[in-house]
Amino acid sequence: MLFTLTSTRPPATDLGFVLAKHPARTQRFALSFGAAHVFYPEASPERCTAALLMDVDPVALVRGGRRAPDGKPLAPYVNNRPYVLSSHFSTALSRVFGSALNGTVRHRPELADEIQPLEATLDPVAVRGGARLVRDLFEPLGYAVEITRHPLDPAFPEWGEGPCHRVVLRAETTVTTLLRHLYVLVPVLDDDKHYWVGDAEVQKLLAKGDDWLPEHPMRDAITHRYLARQRSLTRRALALMDDGPPVVDDQASDAAEEQIERPVRLDDARRHAVLEVLDAVGATSVIDLGCGEGKLLRVLLRKARFARIFGVDVSPVALERAAERLKLAELTPRQRARIDIVQGSLTYRDARFAGFEAACAIEVIEHMEPDRLDAFARVVFEAARPPVVIVTTPNVEYNALFGLAEGQRRHADHRFEWTRAEFEGWARAVAARFGYSVEFRGVGAEDATRGAPTQMGVFRR
Repeated sequence: MLFTLTSTRPPATDLGFVLAKHPARTQRFALSFGAAHVFYPEASPERCTAALLMDVDPVALVRGGRRAPDGKPLAPYVNNRPYVLSSHFSTALSRVFGSALNGTVRHRPELADEIQPLEATLDPVAVRGGARLVRDLFEPLGYAVEITRHPLDPAFPEWGEGPCHRVVLRAETTVTTLLRHLYVLVPVLDDDKHYWVGDAEVQKLLAKGDDWLPEHPMRDAITHRYLARQRSLTRRALALMDDGPPVVDDQASDAAEEQIERPVRLDDARRHAVLEVLDAVGATSVIDLGCGEGKLLRVLLRKARFARIFGVDVSPVALERAAERLKLAELTPRQRARIDIVQGSLTYRDARFAGFEAACAIEVIEHMEPDRLDAFARVVFEAARPPVVIVTTPNVEYNALFGLAEGQRRHADHRFEWTRAEFEGWARAVAARFGYSVEFRGVGAEDATRGAPTQMGVFRR
């Protein structure tokens, strides 16, 4: 099984410092189930590739405790474990590239947070879920994904394709971020662990997924598969991900709203829908109007293509939480230069709001008094005038499916909740008034009669 990692940011041989492996040397690392070899097929200032070749010994696997789930005596010896990248790969990553996995670069510490064009190749990977699963796991993290499915046997094409794939991932990110994604997601693709899964695995998952997994649209499925489908561990991990700072101010109402919407994971779905729009329009600078505790900002910061990120909120308490969530004090100067958060009102003109390629107001307008919506529209669409504006708001027609009584709102601070016709009427009037077009989309599981739980308007100037 082969894993390669290629950098094309000159001098590309800096990859050797990040991985703590010299490009001019080959190295062998003993593992409990075999060995791992590291070498560099190419190393030039323009392009450098590090390779991790795994040699898994099936007899060592049995001695290490692998059992036959079906009770057949040969099953522990005769299987695909020596031939595919699986949870053994994660173990090898930790053993061989442990410092890079933990974000530590001893001799060139400034390289730890260096965002660069990277290409990772994994061949072969056992995928229980097919190519669609590979894309669903990696594309939300910003990767371009290339997948080739291997035949069962090239000599017998009539046998068809097998479960193994060659996967190539390309993104502009840090080496540490890429390795952490692979550490968690390769075992998820394989859906099998070669060792006992207990409480320690919950801590590993939280440590390696802290800055990306809570926001992933497949968070629950990833957690369940990574923890060997043990429901008690899955519930514990998800509960730890959901734990937040102490409840103050309106946080209790926020939690109540999230609990109401939890069955369809709307909080995740909204951010995923917004990212899809931002990707489609090619935006590289984004202002989050009413950024709250910075959940969207956190997702944007992880994606290198967003060179300028700006959050504004009227609540200083929310901004304090956002600063903690984003770990602003721990960012490198280069990362810190990409993002800023400020206090401000969305109903008063502010020169800081101008100059962005896209603006997002996610679940914001319903917190305003209806007579202030005109001021909001003038601030955003007349004064700031970004080329793209994304607005989401609850669809009150869907509330009954959440078990809410007639007239009951999802959040105690909501001043109103609109029907689809009411939102579309407001949005079309704003678009016509300020020279925009607008299209509407639903976010979340759609009901044939009541529509989707969240409604989105995408305005284009």
